Amino acid sequence: LGQNSVKSRHDTTHFTTDPNATEFERRDMLIQYMKLGLAPYVAKTTAAKDAVINFKRIETEGDEKDSTDQPTKDPWNYWVFNVGINGNLSADEVYKNSSVSLNLSANRVTDELKTGFEVYAGKNTTVFKLDNGNGGIDKITNKNDNYNLSHFLVKSLGQHWSYGYEAGFSRSTFSNNKGMIFFRTGVEYAVFPYKEVNTKFFTVSYTVDARRNAYFDTTLYEKTKETLFGHALETSLSFNQKWGTVSVGAEYHNYFHDWKLLNLSFNTEVNIRITGGLSFNLYTYAELTRDQLFLPKGGATPQEVLTRRRQLASGYNFYTYFGINYRFGSKLNNFVNPRFD
Repeated sequence: LGQNSVKSRHDTTHFTTDPNATEFERRDMLIQYMKLGLAPYVAKTTAAKDAVINFKRIETEGDEKDSTDQPTKDPWNYWVFNVGINGNLSADEVYKNSSVSLNLSANRVTDELKTGFEVYAGKNTTVFKLDNGNGGIDKITNKNDNYNLSHFLVKSLGQHWSYGYEAGFSRSTFSNNKGMIFFRTGVEYAVFPYKEVNTKFFTVSYTVDARRNAYFDTTLYEKTKETLFGHALETSLSFNQKWGTVSVGAEYHNYFHDWKLLNLSFNTEVNIRITGGLSFNLYTYAELTRDQLFLPKGGATPQEVLTRRRQLASGYNFYTYFGINYRFGSKLNNFVNPRFD
């Protein structure tokens, strides 16, 4: 965005980095394109006579052809794959926790279509050793497993409309979920064209869903298996401007067979520069929960409550963090010194 004598001139420079590039390589590419983007502004000032532009040319076979005229071909056809395995271990004399997880994903994203497949498997084991009051030690072992398989597809229907669906399978001992097959589909409308996503984004979506649930234990509603149908309305608004960023969102979902079984959530993320070096940040998530159909009928024992072996009934969830930050001092001190970091 031009300032002062060039305030009427605005421009946007695009560049692409390798997904496997290091932070050093990404920073170098960013600096290179910032220089290119600033060159037209410098050309309008008296400093232009002192500017030097160098062009590095690498001779290759077929160099007589203009590479800009050749279409870019991707041997992977825009598919990106990720494979990861993670582990964690912590222990002391009376407590031990270990976890391991595996994740696989394959995603393809273009302007017209995005689709993907994701697999996640996780296992967590926690061991407690407690004094039983009789001179002995009770050993409590808590194991939780979590599995998810999902596939999604989103199709562009222009600058304002999109259609998509998601299908998946999940299993979680913590949530009394022996196995859930899930399918959801719907449409999304963008108030601002999708191409303006970097500065402003406002969408409203409506989806319908179907799920087939199987439970480890009989639920509060005397179910070991059930089929559920529902729908959801979701909205998201975000602004990314020179003064900072603001994002708010809300989602409502309920089941068709009983509209009292609902879930309503809100989230807010704010990072605003108030003035100079003074900035304010806030993140808030709140959820009203009335649809915990999966909760086991027998409830949870005190040990299961304390060790978080089972999910408990709760009418709401809330989380927030906020703060104010003020920076003052030298405006020129931008040295990077990683010693003892």
